[in-house]
Amino acid sequence: MEHHHEKLNLSVGNMRMLSTLQTPRSLSRLSLIPSNTFTSRASLTHQSPTTTTTPPQSQILSNRHSLLSRHVTAADLARSYLTRLRQSEPHLRSFLHLPDDDAVLAQAAHLDGKISAGDELGPLAGVFVAVKDNICTIDMPSTAGSRILEGYRPPFDATAVKRVKELGGIVVGKTNLDEFGMGSTTEGSAFQVTANPWDVSRVPGGSSGGSAAAVSARQCVVSLGSDTGGSVRQPASFCGVVGLKPTYGRVSRFGLMAYASSLDAIGCFGSSVADTGILLSAIAGHDRFDATSSKQDVPNFLSHFVSASSLESKPLKGLRVGLIRETIGDGVDAGVISAIRAAALHLEELGCSVNEVSLPSFSLGLPAYYVLAVSESSSNLSRYDGIRYGGQVYADELDSLYGGSRSKGFGSEVKMRILMGTYALSAGYYDAYYKRAQQVRTIIRNSFKEALNQNDILISPAAPSAAYKIGEKKNDPLAMYAGDIMTVNVNLAGLPALVLPCGFVEGGSAGLPVGLQMIGAAFDEGQLLRVGHIFEQTLENCRFVPPIVTDDIAD
Repeated sequence: MEHHHEKLNLSVGNMRMLSTLQTPRSLSRLSLIPSNTFTSRASLTHQSPTTTTTPPQSQILSNRHSLLSRHVTAADLARSYLTRLRQSEPHLRSFLHLPDDDAVLAQAAHLDGKISAGDELGPLAGVFVAVKDNICTIDMPSTAGSRILEGYRPPFDATAVKRVKELGGIVVGKTNLDEFGMGSTTEGSAFQVTANPWDVSRVPGGSSGGSAAAVSARQCVVSLGSDTGGSVRQPASFCGVVGLKPTYGRVSRFGLMAYASSLDAIGCFGSSVADTGILLSAIAGHDRFDATSSKQDVPNFLSHFVSASSLESKPLKGLRVGLIRETIGDGVDAGVISAIRAAALHLEELGCSVNEVSLPSFSLGLPAYYVLAVSESSSNLSRYDGIRYGGQVYADELDSLYGGSRSKGFGSEVKMRILMGTYALSAGYYDAYYKRAQQVRTIIRNSFKEALNQNDILISPAAPSAAYKIGEKKNDPLAMYAGDIMTVNVNLAGLPALVLPCGFVEGGSAGLPVGLQMIGAAFDEGQLLRVGHIFEQTLENCRFVPPIVTDDIAD
């Protein structure tokens, strides 16, 4: 594991390079007040690279600076996060499990002891990390949002969680999700519905809605989610945070409860691109427990973050950006298209050449994805039978025990996907569905390859709309599935993608955030983080801090 410390070397040089990101700030909640300017779509279309509002800072680096300079103790820092978490949680319900405050404060006190003794600190020392509840944690329940795993405690940590802990991170709780990751709103959880911090009558997105809401409401610093067809990127867009789906194989899936093994990826959320990149650095790299994890070297992502004050006037000069034409047409809200076009204009002002590119196979991705994902889930979820895993319903016959345990334990969406997947894999239909979907997958992979030969990155919306009302699409699965159109192709092709907030549409008391998706070539997360960081640091008149945080201050 030593190589992780090398990758994440928060040396003096790195800290200095990021000095504008980690200027010591008051750690009171007042430091989270956004600027008073509400950003209309119109104001986003006239931007220059000179920043007038404070760009997002790296919470990880500013907190680290405050700890090392003894401005604040880890215990004080922990108490301030726990206070905010406890105040906002009844309104949001981001978490399925929270440890006792005492357990968290004991870890913080241990860290204070290390600081006093002058010991070396891991790069995530004292960082509050929330973990999606389909990622295994040895010391907390891991239910995947399903009744069938209610109360289940794994005997091990997922590799990503293990790495977070080894580098000093404090796991603050397990976040809510659509059952087994199957859904786009987090309404599919068997336990509770999570609300969007920008407007508690709206969904946070899904399936990693709890992880996105927790970062958005500043209940934690960063969080882990999983992304099978957009489950990190769409909630990042809905909640106004940064979400990163790494290249397939960049992060170990060991300890992630499998939904569709050829599509699943553990991803990262943060309130800034830098924090998201630091978390990726911590969890990336080969793992002998996951045969699909890549042996590709993990670069030092921190080297991609240049401080805003040292940017040239055209810091992205020469970068070729392709705006995917099929993602800004019919079926996409006008406000979302305006925000994405404004973001494209901003990229041009930073020196990029932006051209529309056509991916004719783009619309084929959605049906192919749903055939492949449900087929793999029907196989993966067969382990929850009341014998190997899951709650057991007593029966006289073994078949009845299987049937009873599964019918009682699974929710309706999971049952529907298992049935569809089993059907698609059945003898008479395999060629018509599963085989054809795999052929479409190859076409999509090739069309991305071609587009990324002509462009350095591709951009699109992360979702066709901003967050919608709780209950609005619950009884219309096809409408909900259609919302995944922007994201599923990236999973089919195994590529990395970064979503970061780029503007607002009308809705709620303070507007609703819109996310810009940037797609890169395989294992080119560094490029996405560099471009995303410069974009975020130069975006004017935008503070993506939800009302629940500012209302909390006003109380």
